[in-house]
Amino acid sequence: MTRSSADDSAPKGRSRRNFAGARPVMDDVARLAGVSKQTVSRVLNDHPSVRPGTRETVLAAMRTLGYRPSRSARSLASGRTRMLGVISFDAARYGPAAILTAINTAAQEAGYLLSSIALDTAEPDTVVEAVNRLSAEGADGVIAIAPQLWVGKALADTRLDTPLVVLENGLDADTQQVTGGSRAGARKATEHLLALGHRTVWHIAGPTGWTSADHRLGSWQATLEAAGAEVPAPLIGDWSADSGYELGRQLARRSDVTAVFASNDQMALGVLHALHEAGRCVPDEVSVVGYDDIPEAAHFLPPLTTVRTDFAEIGTRSLRLLLDRIDGPAEPPPVDSLVPVDLVVRRSSGPASPLV
Repeated sequence: MTRSSADDSAPKGRSRRNFAGARPVMDDVARLAGVSKQTVSRVLNDHPSVRPGTRETVLAAMRTLGYRPSRSARSLASGRTRMLGVISFDAARYGPAAILTAINTAAQEAGYLLSSIALDTAEPDTVVEAVNRLSAEGADGVIAIAPQLWVGKALADTRLDTPLVVLENGLDADTQQVTGGSRAGARKATEHLLALGHRTVWHIAGPTGWTSADHRLGSWQATLEAAGAEVPAPLIGDWSADSGYELGRQLARRSDVTAVFASNDQMALGVLHALHEAGRCVPDEVSVVGYDDIPEAAHFLPPLTTVRTDFAEIGTRSLRLLLDRIDGPAEPPPVDSLVPVDLVVRRSSGPASPLV
């Protein structure tokens, strides 16, 4: 639909409200207030050069006409669209979904709309296409929930000419990154099990190439090595409870397995299922620790010991960092923003059997 040009033919001193009840526009406010359209624009954007008396006159004209500035009018006045872009992958999983919800809430509170693109393939071209689309829409900035290394590389190749904040995947020295402390979380989980007297800890890792999975695997291994414990070969899952179940069946057949650290709670759930099915008691025979602290973790049987990630804080902090970059602060915030994690101890972990 094209915009009507009735404004140009309206008699001076009369607002568009007089013409078939049409919605008043910025020109009507300017005529009624006796100022230029540029002055109205400055009032809308709180420009300091407008005299208080003039500002009040313009605001009074807005109230008289019932004028509500459109988002497009503010965009033309400020050079911004008040729209932010979000690129996400695997948005159905709990972590990315919780982060996206927090970003959306924080954006609304800041007066921004979100344009979100969820990627469902592992092709770098899809990332480039998503970036191009957001650029065409005029996004003031972009947040990338980039859990995989290839996503980070693809974003780096796009040379996006707009402020960018990346979650879980640093691109270069100038890209701001928000992470959930995967290394610290894996260390806490592994140290917790070793402190309970387990000689070693087996690990069900997330898929290779996922930043958080790689960080947790590396930290688990380093923690065992630092403690002088044996480092078993890790088992690689795909984040699903099904993969945790299949790998858990392998571990359940080994009498030397007394402690398992899974890289997320869904895989830990599968492990609990496999151990129960094999008649291995948790935690009397085998202790299990997960990661993320999904809402259901406290209701597993037994309730799951896990590492809590504050996904809401990750989302809120990423939005705050992006707005800081858009506004161009005198002192830019740090490139890396690490959100702390906590170990939540429940009944799925316990002391190693004295017979072990």
